[in-house]
Amino acid sequence: MIVTRTKLNGVLVIEPHVFGDARGWFMETYSIKKTPQIDCVFVQDNHSYSAQKGTLRGIHFQHPPMEQAKLVRCTGGAIMDYAVDLRPGSETFKQWVAVELSAENKKQLFIPRGFGHAFLTLTDNAEVLYKADNYYSPEHDGAIIWSDPDIMIDWGFDNPILSGKDNTAPLLKELKL
Repeated sequence: MIVTRTKLNGVLVIEPHVFGDARGWFMETYSIKKTPQIDCVFVQDNHSYSAQKGTLRGIHFQHPPMEQAKLVRCTGGAIMDYAVDLRPGSETFKQWVAVELSAENKKQLFIPRGFGHAFLTLTDNAEVLYKADNYYSPEHDGAIIWSDPDIMIDWGFDNPILSGKDNTAPLLKELKL
């Protein structure tokens, strides 16, 4: 696996080695031996499907003590995946990175605890799978409005398709992190 660091400390792009022949291909999507930079134990896998291009999910996170690290991949279609630094003492607080993940490029994004996560579908029929190192907890669920001016993410879409929760999420400055 090829592991590439991003400008945000701990956020990594993972590129699995793909072995192909006339039958198709094979790859390891995760190996604790081959990615020692990912220092967590995953306890839950999640799978989402978005029917329409332009669907935005996020910016989501979990409040302490239920924060989650995630290893995200796209198995159908393509997404732009975003990690937002929500660690108040970090020198990159409020900064973000975006990586295109697709069924074709097979890249993955590792997002450590303390970060918000969002993705925007670039195609219809996008499927996203991700591993989490902590269980989802509804009472610790958090979200930030997608258009927060303190974060200033360039989504590339003026009117993404949003859930009610994402459309009415609070601003970052209204939250206690």
